[in-house]
Amino acid sequence: MSQNAIDRETQEKLDAFIRQEEGDANDYRGPLAVFLTLCAVGMSLFHLYAAYSIVTTQVLRTVHVGIVLFLVFLSFPMTARLKNRLMWWDVIAALVAVGIVFYILLGGDDLTDRNTDPLPLDIAVGVVLIGLILEGLRRTNGMILVVVTGLFILYALLGNYLPAPWTHKGYDIGRFVGFMYMTLEGIYGTAIDVSATLIILFTIFGAFLQFTGAGKFFIDFSFAAMGGKSSGVGRTIVLSSFLMGGPSGSGVATTVTVGSVAAPMLEKVGYERNAAGGLLAAGGLGAIISPPVLGAAAFLIADFLKISYLDVLLMACIPTILFYLGLFVMVEIDVRKYGMKNIHFESVESAWSLTKKYWFHFFSLVSIIVFMMMGFSPIMSVFWATVVSIFTSMLRRDTAIISYDLLRGRQPFLKGLYESNLVKALASGSTGVLAIAVTCAGAGLIVGTVTLTGLGLKFSSIVIEYAGGSLLLTAIFTALVVWVVGLAVPVTASYIICAVIAAPALINLGVPAFAAHMFIFYYAVLSEVSPPTALSPFAAAAICKGDPYKTTLQTWKYVAPAILVPFMFVLGDSGTSLLLMGSTKALANADWWQIAWISFTAAVGIVCLAGGLQGWFIEKTHMFERIVMVVAGVALAYPDNWADVMGFTGFIIVLVTQTMRHLKTKSIQA
Repeated sequence: MSQNAIDRETQEKLDAFIRQEEGDANDYRGPLAVFLTLCAVGMSLFHLYAAYSIVTTQVLRTVHVGIVLFLVFLSFPMTARLKNRLMWWDVIAALVAVGIVFYILLGGDDLTDRNTDPLPLDIAVGVVLIGLILEGLRRTNGMILVVVTGLFILYALLGNYLPAPWTHKGYDIGRFVGFMYMTLEGIYGTAIDVSATLIILFTIFGAFLQFTGAGKFFIDFSFAAMGGKSSGVGRTIVLSSFLMGGPSGSGVATTVTVGSVAAPMLEKVGYERNAAGGLLAAGGLGAIISPPVLGAAAFLIADFLKISYLDVLLMACIPTILFYLGLFVMVEIDVRKYGMKNIHFESVESAWSLTKKYWFHFFSLVSIIVFMMMGFSPIMSVFWATVVSIFTSMLRRDTAIISYDLLRGRQPFLKGLYESNLVKALASGSTGVLAIAVTCAGAGLIVGTVTLTGLGLKFSSIVIEYAGGSLLLTAIFTALVVWVVGLAVPVTASYIICAVIAAPALINLGVPAFAAHMFIFYYAVLSEVSPPTALSPFAAAAICKGDPYKTTLQTWKYVAPAILVPFMFVLGDSGTSLLLMGSTKALANADWWQIAWISFTAAVGIVCLAGGLQGWFIEKTHMFERIVMVVAGVALAYPDNWADVMGFTGFIIVLVTQTMRHLKTKSIQA
């Protein structure tokens, strides 16, 4: 039903949104397509080898950037009119990227030792590398991120001409370039380290889940498990979006995949077009923040804080539950608001029958956590989880990553292997990371500038000064900064930029580092539903035939109940309980009563906000009730005893008035 339910024009729009998020790559045919596929497979195999064996840090990061740039220049056209045409300058740029890898690796320790006083050739090579990265950013992410990165570079070079408090001594081109590529800072710093280890391995893992049929299974399972009631379609979207987050790894892809199946049912059950699109986009957004495979920025959190990825997953658990609680409450309210009728979903198989056949997809999804709890590093955990997904896929003919016919010699070996899902998954794992990897390389220039110039501390002091030392105002300013940055750049870049310039302001006011970074991460994710980068709502609007901007507003309505939750992380010590104290070690000595209480107040606050924003609760709410519920929700999101008392009082008042009106309505109808 999925693709048949979408007309050709709509499908073209959806493809355009996906290309806008992942980059508008060439679609070659013939020998060139085979060559690029084999290069992408080689890249995946190299990184899987690096995960299992020992590859030195400098070699891994340098080769990673070189291969990424090589594939970017061969895969992404300079302009749209040159799409599917390989130009001579693309080939030269790709070869130069590879040549720079050899220059750095052959230079060895001598190259790194002279980073403060580079040779003229060193400077020339560095300038060319930075130029290639900026062009790669433009081809994959557009001009906005290039301009942002360029402004940071200019700040490093011309900071001595700026007025206080922004001024710094300024750096000449040699010192700047030497720091950026002749050390393990700058380009080859934290962001590329994460890209070359965790991000690409998780992308490969997601590709294997996708090509073994996990995505289709999760949608079928969700419909089979949730169908039959008027709220079944909404619940299905929430559940399938959560399960699809791992295999797709993309908010837009999740929205499109789930929406192509669910959109006709949303209309049939009674959803208004823009509301239907808003729910689909909100579900796609949730996929980015859902364990066990969070967005790429989550891997950077672990590296910035020098903690394990398991700790990041732990911190994400309760906020993710609260996010989906908000969606579930909104869905249940929709049933009353739109007067939905029960419909029966035709399902060939029951949820239990599907589970008996494809149970291993669930195991593949949680195997990463299982391996980490067994003591494996995140890198080894995702490596072995990928291996497990390969072997478990072979349990059934229809999910086998390598066809049974090929294994039995019924197909030509090389042709059959090239056409197998194994090769497709390996190639997709690498091509799917190109845009993110180039973003990380560009972000390395930004992080390097902040480190070199001390911009983070300057920005921190300025924000605190404007906030008058108030933690609440500082948190609000920080959220606004993250939101504004997120309007222009993707989630990963938004998080990196704000983590280095905005997080210090919160930390300097006593907020734990892990809480500050999670605060920024969650608001960076909102860039997925913030114009002009609101790709998920725009894609959902195309599917549901709604208005893109009205759909974006509806998306904000659906995610709004969870938007205030990050403030609980930073406004009080008790709020960090929502992050389970930030680590497995801290959790061992945690106050479980405090964790339970703060989670309960947050849950009730989300229910209040959902009712206030929807204009419905048990019955349609009056304006007074809406105001009381919104105020109560905000109060419950503030970790303070008096705020909790005020919030619960407001909730109880509305609950009583709504219950009385509901009973009166039922008695009249009887």
